[in-house]
Amino acid sequence: MKVIIINSSYSLSQIPLSSGGTTLSASGMLVPDTLCDAQVAGCLYGDNCEDRVLVVTVASVVEPFLSPQQRDNIPQGRPDLISGVRIDVMTEEANEKSNQGTPCWLAAELLSLVDIPASSNCLQSLIEASLGLPEHEWEVGWSLASYNNDSQPSKDFFQTHPWERLGVGVSGSASLMYKSLTRMAIFSVSLSFRDLLDSKVSAMNKKGDFLLAVGSPFGVLSPMHFFNSISVGCIANCYPPHSSDGSLLMADIRCLPGMEGSPVFSEHACLIGVLIRPLRQKTYGEEIQLVIPWDAIVTASSSLLRKRPQNTQKGNIHKHLYFGSSSPLPIEKAMTSVCLVTIGDGVWASGVLLNSQGLILTNAHLLEPWRFGKEHVNGGGYGTNSERISSMLEGTAYLVNRVASNQVSQTSPLKMPILYPFAANEQGGYKSSPTYDNHRNIRVRLDHIKPWVWCYAKVVYVCKGPWDVALLQLESVPDNLLPITMNFSRPSTGSQAFVIGHGLFGPKRGFFPSVCSGVVAKVVEAKTPQSYLSIQPEHLHNHEHFPAMLETTAAIHPGASGGAVINSDGHMIGLVTSNARHSGGAVIPHLNFSIPSAALAPVFKFSKAMQDLSLLRILDEPNEYLSSVWALMRPSYPNPHPMHDPPQSVTDNKNKEKGSRFAKVYC
Repeated sequence: MKVIIINSSYSLSQIPLSSGGTTLSASGMLVPDTLCDAQVAGCLYGDNCEDRVLVVTVASVVEPFLSPQQRDNIPQGRPDLISGVRIDVMTEEANEKSNQGTPCWLAAELLSLVDIPASSNCLQSLIEASLGLPEHEWEVGWSLASYNNDSQPSKDFFQTHPWERLGVGVSGSASLMYKSLTRMAIFSVSLSFRDLLDSKVSAMNKKGDFLLAVGSPFGVLSPMHFFNSISVGCIANCYPPHSSDGSLLMADIRCLPGMEGSPVFSEHACLIGVLIRPLRQKTYGEEIQLVIPWDAIVTASSSLLRKRPQNTQKGNIHKHLYFGSSSPLPIEKAMTSVCLVTIGDGVWASGVLLNSQGLILTNAHLLEPWRFGKEHVNGGGYGTNSERISSMLEGTAYLVNRVASNQVSQTSPLKMPILYPFAANEQGGYKSSPTYDNHRNIRVRLDHIKPWVWCYAKVVYVCKGPWDVALLQLESVPDNLLPITMNFSRPSTGSQAFVIGHGLFGPKRGFFPSVCSGVVAKVVEAKTPQSYLSIQPEHLHNHEHFPAMLETTAAIHPGASGGAVINSDGHMIGLVTSNARHSGGAVIPHLNFSIPSAALAPVFKFSKAMQDLSLLRILDEPNEYLSSVWALMRPSYPNPHPMHDPPQSVTDNKNKEKGSRFAKVYC
């Protein structure tokens, strides 16, 4: 199978493009004969397919060039393009003297546009459940691409679809947008099948599985430089969540404009699907890369395409192959230990199951947001609707007091009750405030069984020290709980890390936890508190210092707070707390902060018997150095490896607004 770049161009007055015109580009794939039915192609397209190869890509590359009467009513047969449109496909010819082929341009014919109902329905269900507040509105397209560029030469000639520039919540255009985003285009080019490589199709797609996308970003700018670029990542989630093989995949992968239409492969070069344009959160610009599985495309293709190669026998269907040297089974097992935590009618975050008695580890900022930069408001909640609308993460998100507005916690904010301190009972255990017991509005969703089960929970501990940690206890404990396995050793910088949590999409969407992959970018160490030495000496690689903060490159989105950072063995190495944001407000998903498991050793030891409260008091001990670490500020006393004073331009300035220092250093 070959990957290609497609240019659809319109030349004004049918003169050379250098004199004016519009060119759009996308990526695509040449379909080998084993994945298409020549007889069906002949019936559908007649002589247009004889001795030609089919090309599959996204329809958005040609939709602006459709005749006016067909732009909103896609024809069943061959579409009509406006006069002067030319479609070119760039591919490579085999070169025996070089590992790289020789680029060549081929004229292409548009044969049909294919709607993918299963995928568009999934997208519609997914997005419409998110409507209601501006921070939940979505746009279609790339963060780097602008749809409001007045200098665009073609603006006066044709109008791109208006829903490309509007939020999904705009009535009247939403249904068209869903179909347009998931629609495929089929071309034909004059090329020999002998030049194509055979391809297998992935038999199953699971969260955490390796992904490889091959495409050509910025194809209009310079195809030579960007042709067949590679991006890698993993499957983050699938929709519908309860299906064995979803009709829409969410990918944790970094892609660029022009890569829509790229084929996406598994680790062993098995075709998974086709990348389409991403969804982008309207307020903060966070992107969700979307992949339409090959099976969904085949189902909508009127038997033109095949789900598996024609020469593959049923007994030899390619078995699912897993990511890396280790099976993703440990990742799947860890996912059953990560739960969804909700408070009231709207706030949600993630939590980690610590034992079979129903003890849940999560973040303190979920329960006490006022400690993280939001003052308490009379009436049992915090903030107002108008304040929440202005910023999705305000209230539970901006850690002003401890992180100087430089980190963004990942709890999704809505109304929540007031909580009170908790004290030990007469037997030396723990109890929650009687006042709080009457609310009974903390609920935890457990995914260790299907269908999942919801349980009420009560707060048993909220850390008053430098750690963003809280504990919940299930009021009724289901059977067969699967607690997380902890790893207290110091993670190696550069080692693989997965983040498991309920990021971005809340409980209404019915998602299982998402998986995002990255590496441990940095381990920030601090002097080991004396109280830690007595409980975990066997876990400390250096008794003088222990991990105080993990920084990873795995994407973290709102709602992932309280989720687990795990290694490739499926063992928890950290608790997700927050990520960074630019001083202008833009969230940086791939720069985030977690509490290392070594720092959580007192919590884990407490979870064994849940009686010795002195273990939790270790976390409550004030520690100026740890507080400065989590405030992203230089400590007030010397570091074992002191740094020189930074340049004046990045030092603290009382006249500057909070967050500007962080933006200059990290952005």
